[in-house]
This record gives sequence, C-alpha cells and structure tokens, in this order.
Amino acid sequence: MTITEDLQKLLDILPQDLQQKLENHPQGDILVEVVLDLGRRPEARFPHAAEYLSETPVTQAQIDDCIQRVGNFGGDNRAGIEQTLHRISAIRNRSGKIIGLTCRVGRAVFGTIAMIRDLVETGQSILMLGRPGVGKTTALREIARVLADDLNKRVVIIDTSNEIAGDGDVAHPAIGRARRMQVSKPELQHQVMIEAVENHMPEVIIIDEIGTELEALAARTIAERGVQLVGTAHGNQIENLIKNPTLSDLVGGIQAVTLGDDEARRRGSQKTVLERKAPPTFEIAVEMLERQRWVVHECVADTVDTLLRGRQPTPQTRTVDDHGKVGIARQLSVVNGGNGNGNGNGHVTNVEESFLAAKPNGWRSSGQMVALPPLSLDRERPTGRSEFDRLLDESFNYSEGFDFVSRKQSGPNGEDLPLHIYPYGVSRHQLEQVINVLTLPVILTKDLDSADAILALRSHVKNHAKLRQMAKARHVPIHVIKSSTIPQITRSLRRLLNIDDPDIGDDRELQLLLHNGGDDEMDALEEARLAVEQIVIPKGQPVELLPRSSQVRKMQHELVEHYRLKSDSFGDEPNRRLRIYPA
Repeated sequence: MTITEDLQKLLDILPQDLQQKLENHPQGDILVEVVLDLGRRPEARFPHAAEYLSETPVTQAQIDDCIQRVGNFGGDNRAGIEQTLHRISAIRNRSGKIIGLTCRVGRAVFGTIAMIRDLVETGQSILMLGRPGVGKTTALREIARVLADDLNKRVVIIDTSNEIAGDGDVAHPAIGRARRMQVSKPELQHQVMIEAVENHMPEVIIIDEIGTELEALAARTIAERGVQLVGTAHGNQIENLIKNPTLSDLVGGIQAVTLGDDEARRRGSQKTVLERKAPPTFEIAVEMLERQRWVVHECVADTVDTLLRGRQPTPQTRTVDDHGKVGIARQLSVVNGGNGNGNGNGHVTNVEESFLAAKPNGWRSSGQMVALPPLSLDRERPTGRSEFDRLLDESFNYSEGFDFVSRKQSGPNGEDLPLHIYPYGVSRHQLEQVINVLTLPVILTKDLDSADAILALRSHVKNHAKLRQMAKARHVPIHVIKSSTIPQITRSLRRLLNIDDPDIGDDRELQLLLHNGGDDEMDALEEARLAVEQIVIPKGQPVELLPRSSQVRKMQHELVEHYRLKSDSFGDEPNRRLRIYPA
C-alpha cells in the first residue's frame, strides 16, 4: 500500500511555531487534522488521540494569516491547497467572519480498495457508507484511478468540494486518467451530475456525499441510463438510509402496503407493512466500519427486504491484514430441522467463503436415492438471502431430517427403472416438455404411494402440513422449487437424476424456452438471447430491453435465468421492460 500526502504544503499555511512542532512530531505521518479555534489552544488530531500543540490560545491574527495562504472559500465553506488533496474548512460567526479552521490532511492511498476490487470490476453501482474520517473519499479516489487506468473506462468525477481530485484547475495525479467536473455551488451538484451524463459519455460516474433528494433522484436517473455509479452518502449503515426519507430512494424507497387477510396470515405479520418501492439505485453497498474492516451487502434489494421484514441480513465481512491479504467471512443463518419460516430453530455459523469447495452430490447413486445432508454447500450462496431460501430454491430436500431410501427396483440387468415423480403445484405441461425434450428417464404419477419423490412449489409445501405428514409416513422425499419455470424444473430434475448441469447455452434447453412461442415472443426472446450472449456475458455490462407485455417479460426472465443471470422489470406500463445484469 503506497501513501502520498504532500504534508509539508499543509504545514506551510500554519503559524510558524505550530509548523516546527508538527514537523518534528513522532506521529506526524498519521496526522488527521489540525484545529484552530479563536481563543482556544491549537489542537492536533491523530487516529486514536488528540493533543494540544501550544498552551497559547489562537488569535484572530493567526487565523487571518492562515486564510491568506489558502485559496478562496466556496459556498460550502471549504478551501484547498492547489495540487494537493488537503482540505481547509471554515467556521464563521453570525456576521460571516471566519473564527475557526479545520485543516484536514488529504492522502492518496494506493491499494486501499483491495477488499472490494472484485466488486468494482463487476460494473455494478456501489454505495460507500461510513462515519466521517473512515476513508470514504480516499476509497472513491482509488476506485476512480483503478476504473480509469486498470480497466480503461471513461470515468467522470463530480468533485463538489474539490476533495477527490484536489484544489486548482489541474486534477491531482491520484485519480489517474479519470476526468473531474467541478461544481460552482454545492446546491447545483445534481445538475452537474446530469450534465456529465449528457455531455461527456461516461461509463462510470463518481459522486462524493449524496445528501439531498435532488441528488438522489439524479443518481437514479444516471443509473437507469446504464452508467455505473460509485458514490458515498450520509449514513453509517443501510438502516440509516431506510429511515432517512430524503435518501431512502438510493435503496429503493419505502412505502406502506396494506395486505389482504390471507397474505397477512401467511406472513404472520400485521396487515400494514413496509415494503421496498422500487429497485435500488445502487446494487451493492459497503459499510466501512473501520479502515481495514468493511461489511459488503452484495444485493442491496435483498438486504432492504430482509430488514423490512424484521430479520437480520447476512452480509459479507471483509478484512485486510498488514500483509495485504483479504479475508472474507459471512454469517449464515442455517436452519436445522426447519419449520419452514426461514428464521426458526437454527444456529449461526461463520463460514470462510474462500474455502467453500464444490462437492459433487445428488439424489441417485449406486442405484439408490438417498437424502442430501442438511447443510450441503456445493454451490455459492446467492447474495443477501437466507440459507433456508437457498436450500429451497436450489431444490434441496425439504424433509424432517431422517434418511430416505427410494423403493426403486432394479431391472433384470441391474439397470434403473424410470424415476416416478409426483408433481404438486408444478405445471404438468412444463414438466412433460422438459422430460420429452431432454429425454429424461422420468415418469409422472398421480399416485403418491408409487412415487419416488415429490416435486412441489415452495409456497404450496409451506402451507400444506398434511402433504409433509403423508410424505414422511411414506418415506418419500419432497423437493421444492420457488416457481414453476422451465429453468427451475430442469435443474430440479437434473439433481434428482444426479445429472450434471450442462454448459450455458445448451441448445436443447433453449428449445424448451422457445417452445410454442409466437412471432412476437420469438422476437423478444431472440432480443434477450443476443443481449446476453453479445453484451452482458462477454462485456460484463447491464442491458435494457425493449418494452414488452407482462407475459413476454416472464418468458424473457426465464431465458435470462437459463444463463444463470439476474434480471429485473422496471418502468411503468406500457413501457415496462427488462434490465439484465452481469453475473
């Protein structure tokens, strides 16, 4: 990690006696700021302590002398020293006269974003949160340099207080090839944000301190134009933004929703609940707790939804040691003998994600079908979701914890007979399509007694205790899927048969998705396929499709899911359309 600071230029504006004391100070290399207040002793602040530099109170003449050596103070009462990153902030009296100065040391720290470099390279928008002085602006500066120099992207910095790229007309070299737009008045920052998109064709926009509703709206407008945003906001954690009506739009906005009786009963909640209003402006949020410990929310939408339901999210905690080695850990809420509500009798386990090894498993081996272990971590966990949901969505066993052995018989030559599946709530037509096109050895049965397994929708199983009791009594395992879509049905059947997933783009699976489509549907699916194969996957950039009807959008969602990518619908009818995100 390399640090450049030009500390001497900041010391040169201070009174002579304070300069000499700081130049010889043993902790000078970690100085944070110098505070000069009229009638008080001058103070030097360090990361974990503060000390007085003199027993003599600061005079107005000393403050005026410092002001003369500094550039002009803007509307935000900040000034800088040309070609440096230092910031001098003023405190004024009621008549506007400066009676106090905070001289903040600005440092360019190269290598500070090693903890989240993989997230920066995804092209998704990132929001940095944290208390003052934790290093948000320093991280923004390094992110701008990495994106511009290492990833060769067109980066524009909206530098309202000249804090990211330094004072003066020539930007500080710490931002690399990134360009900087200055803001004449702080209240015009939102206009400059829009101007940057319209005039300078950026691929990335860097914003420091989003603090007003207009700036939050401008950020959403920029994100919806497909530009990657990296910014900071006033708040220490995501919960602070949810409670802040001015900035809640950054995480999707909050609205009160009145539920029907059945839905309220199913959720076990009151009839009026808070829900997220729209997709978040920033897909990723980073809470900078300390300089070397950050909490990463890889999916802000899921985190906000989890918090609004009164549960705790399971974000990553990333740390870096003195040797630059990054450690990633996560709190997983694991349900043992689950009761189906996702927050029941479970225990929390720390998991080092870097050590999650892929382990082959399946329901059928050696001619028999046996239950998977309750904590099979053979796949990377989807971001921001409970472990229970992951187990359900990936078609793992929804059982009471005992071992199942299928009652299948072997043929005369030892071969397996077809697998008999009892569908419950899953489209029989779609099941037959998958079985026929992929030529799977599966027979659908309406007789539970002859079934080897039950394939059911998660919502149906959760609300049908009798089915679970019958399956338990007959020793028939239940496999669940979140929705009755071609990709989820296909993956579930492959796991039941212990067949490896095919390569992305498998022609037979694409046939399933294109089956029985009209001309409009075919055009829409072809548009989605080309977007995925020519832009999203090879270039790692999100893509917006043309507006389509809800039925056609559903088909596009299924096609995107086949490629293991994520998509969202946004906009109002009749202009509602799909946005596809990189993996």
